[in-house]
Amino acid sequence: MSEPLLKIENHHSAACGDPPIIDGSAEDCYVGYFENSFGEQWIFKLDRQTGRATLQGGDVGWNTKFEVTNGAVADLILGKEELFWLQACWLAGRKQVSRG
Repeated sequence: MSEPLLKIENHHSAACGDPPIIDGSAEDCYVGYFENSFGEQWIFKLDRQTGRATLQGGDVGWNTKFEVTNGAVADLILGKEELFWLQACWLAGRKQVSRG
């Protein structure tokens, strides 16, 4: 299929950096997207082979990657909805790891 499943515009200013280009076509990649009520955007990415997960957000600078461990990020304060979404991504992505 040549058409993308999802195309999302960046809502953040140029000062926030360039948003990541995500290629979710790899079998071992789980990708999640979230936008809160303020228009702040988040991208969750999990490598199923390594189990390594990262979180990127426009509001904190797109070029900064935060490590996700057990559905949480140590150095980042998230709102309740963002945290619920992050935990859902973690569980959904990790579930795929165990099916192997």
